[in-house]
Amino acid sequence: MSSSKTHRQAEKLAGLLWEIQDPDETPVESLRRFQDAYEAASPEERTSFFATALRQLEIRKKDIAADTNAVLHATPEDAVLWTSLLTTLRKKLESPRMRAFRRFLNTPGGLKFLLDLRADVLQAQRQGGPELGPLDEEIAHLFTSWFQHGFLFLQEITEESPYGQIRFLKNHDMVHPMASLEEMGSRLGADRRAFALYHRAMPEEPVVFIEVALTRKLPRSIHEILGDSPRMKGEPDTAIFYSINNAQNGLAGLGLGKVLIYQVVDSLKRDHPQIKTFATLSPVPGFFRRYVKPLLETDESPFAMSRKRFLASFNEKSRRRLLEHGRGQGGDFAAFLLEVLSTPDWIEDPLYEKEFTRPLRELTFFYLTEEKDARGRPLNPVANFHMGNGARLILRNVHFGANRTPRGLGRSCGMMVSYVYSSTWLHELRRTARSALS
Repeated sequence: MSSSKTHRQAEKLAGLLWEIQDPDETPVESLRRFQDAYEAASPEERTSFFATALRQLEIRKKDIAADTNAVLHATPEDAVLWTSLLTTLRKKLESPRMRAFRRFLNTPGGLKFLLDLRADVLQAQRQGGPELGPLDEEIAHLFTSWFQHGFLFLQEITEESPYGQIRFLKNHDMVHPMASLEEMGSRLGADRRAFALYHRAMPEEPVVFIEVALTRKLPRSIHEILGDSPRMKGEPDTAIFYSINNAQNGLAGLGLGKVLIYQVVDSLKRDHPQIKTFATLSPVPGFFRRYVKPLLETDESPFAMSRKRFLASFNEKSRRRLLEHGRGQGGDFAAFLLEVLSTPDWIEDPLYEKEFTRPLRELTFFYLTEEKDARGRPLNPVANFHMGNGARLILRNVHFGANRTPRGLGRSCGMMVSYVYSSTWLHELRRTARSALS
């Protein structure tokens, strides 16, 4: 597609958005025209529109100069005048984009449209497009106010739930994908639960959902939950969150998973007061490709862990035994490990399973608890989510060979972990449950 056409379409969309924010216009038809034009636009045209909107649909300096000057020269001791001046300035500081986006909430399908639009903004950012942070922050700010607890409601998905609800969960589980509705059916029942959080303006699609296994003690493998293992006998004492999915990409980073967990725990405690332990059985996304692989490929590690330190977790006898077993005598041990871990069936070899268990468990624990991003948060997003919500992780709850599927081995070397929500967190839950449900 030519750059001139892309530019024209971006300008057209920006013009339609300007019409929507105009307080003198009746926006219903304008909203529809903008939605139709946006949905017909290509990804390149949408990205160009985002950048155009940031440049053109902005507050002009001359429009706020007088009010800003009045605030700067006012006397705060005159509380009424000071507050009046600030209120006037605040109103004028809202960008035309914000005024336009706000109008979508009261139109049919408007909330869903904005969710998808923010998802497009985030996707454009991930693909190296223009800097769209301010645009993302504006839409996220609107969502923060629109997704308050009073607008959200929890619903349990059961075997008797409408077909559409069950199918939606089946199609949107990205943690443990399913090939058939029968698989989803096996995740519902007396000791398997599913809950979804909905917004009242969009009751047909959940915003986030969770799957729970009621067990006795912590399971050490996802195959105990999803496989053909015998189901639990007796009363459960543990609730395991084994799949949490954000069903709307446009809500990424807004913390609704925490709201969902709060409400699900409250619901489970009402039905099963004997449950004392709330924990996860979580994957370790990115562990192999973004951590183990680069760690083994170079001495210049960007991580707190070094290649030398990791290799030292295998003693000399273990290294020799592994190299001989893999016909890699005299070879580079790091290259050998990388080659083995890159194959999809290494875990079926008893020697590899025996020799890799302790080093991989310790490396996984280090990765989740010690590797931090620039802001000091856990580098792994799942660890950041759960530990940020009050869960804790100990080495004993790092499980080797917990996901032996090709997908689990390729992503996480088969590792899974249990984040346990502490009694302190449960006390906080009791304190906040009422306001969360109001």
